[in-house]
Order: sequence, then C-alpha cells, then structure tokens
Amino acid sequence: MQDRTTKTATLRRLGACLAACLAFGGAGAAQAQSAADMDTRLDTLFGEHTSYRGFFDHLKQAVAAADKPAVAAMVNYPFRTRIDGKAVTIRDAGHFIADYDQLITPKVRAAVSRQAYPELFANWQGISIGSGEIWFGGVGKRNDVKITAINH
Repeated sequence: MQDRTTKTATLRRLGACLAACLAFGGAGAAQAQSAADMDTRLDTLFGEHTSYRGFFDHLKQAVAAADKPAVAAMVNYPFRTRIDGKAVTIRDAGHFIADYDQLITPKVRAAVSRQAYPELFANWQGISIGSGEIWFGGVGKRNDVKITAINH
C-alpha cells in the first residue's frame, strides 16, 4: 500500500502528463491545414489531387449559382437518397433537377458555401463536405469524380 506522499506525487505526475498530452493534442487540432497539406493527403489516398480539387471548386461555384444542370452532372447515378422520409432512387440528371430543392437544401448549400478546401475530410471512402452533407469520390473504371451521397 502506498503512503499518502507517494500517492500525491503519482497523481501530480499523472496530471502533468495529462496536461502535456492535452496541450500537444490541442495545438495540433487548432492549427489549420494548408491547401498543400490537403493536396498531399489526397495524393496519398487517391494517387492524385488535381481532379478532386477541381471538382470541389466547380461544385462550390455551381451550388452558389444554383446551377441545377451543373450540379446534376456531377452526381453518380443511380443515386439513392431520402425525400420526405421515403427512400428514393434518383435515376438521372433530369430526375435530380426536378428534385433539386429537396436534395440541395439550405443546410446542404450552407455546408458547401462554408467549406474550405484545406479543411475537407478525406478517407479511403471519399471526401466529405461539412458534417457529411455531401460525399464525393472517384467512381467507375475511369475513376471519374462524382457526388456519391447527399445527406440533407
């Protein structure tokens, strides 16, 4: 059994270690990633970043302009989603355009407009905008970059 002095010293050391871990972890999390860092991350994950960066820039412009045909052309079809609580399969660009306002909701538009390229989330499944409002990635044999999910 440890005496009181030993316990106090052990708790102080643990507290100091915890504080150091939080300080180092917090500093890393607070630092913004640069566009070059995101380029490197996408290069590592997908073998290149240029098509993903261009897609992101084009998507931001198209959503900001409410260019329904441009956004619809960026989707991987058929596209499964929910509209009014019902599972729906969006089969083509025409169907997407008809339901555009139910798919690209104010929440989705806000997420796209706030998203900065260096702060995208990317993993082996693709790239996420906002809190997962839009996912995009390479699809098909040609690895064309397309929207793969919209969570409105």
